[in-house]
Amino acid sequence: MNTWIILGIILVIILGLFGLYNGLVRKRNAAEQMFAQIDVELQRRNDLVPNLVNTVKGYAAHEKELLESVTKARQQLIHLPDSASNKEKLAKSDELSGALGRLLAVSESYPDLKANQNFLQLQEELTNTENRISGSRQSYNRAVMQYNQSLETVPQNFIASLFNFKPMTYHEAPQEARNVPNVQF
Repeated sequence: MNTWIILGIILVIILGLFGLYNGLVRKRNAAEQMFAQIDVELQRRNDLVPNLVNTVKGYAAHEKELLESVTKARQQLIHLPDSASNKEKLAKSDELSGALGRLLAVSESYPDLKANQNFLQLQEELTNTENRISGSRQSYNRAVMQYNQSLETVPQNFIASLFNFKPMTYHEAPQEARNVPNVQF
């Protein structure tokens, strides 16, 4: 009789360990899925950029350096190796966001461009895509937080260290986004 009780306790412990392990795997996969959603939105943005650049080229030919910086940032993001880390992908994405922001700011100087229906549609799609990227990044950070908390709390931390689960990194805004802009009137 005592043998059955001991075997039952061992079985409950083993099932509990399986549950803890599977919970960590689910949280890690959720965070990775959230990052994949960021990738989807980045690809959508990358698809919009050439159309936007070509539209602006016709109106702002002397803004060649700015147009080239947008194109270069897009190319660097597209041609990242598959082995690139999430942090590297997000850094290149932030570079493209900055270049696009400068491009859209320059467009304010061109009334004909601002009235161009194609440009307005592309600008709206790009803005919506940037908003979705921002939302995806927030979801990713939330999923990373939940996963990382699981790695640090008892009893999951024992399972995490036993099976070599590693903390994931958050997406952080680049330093230039943290600087307070100098506004003069």
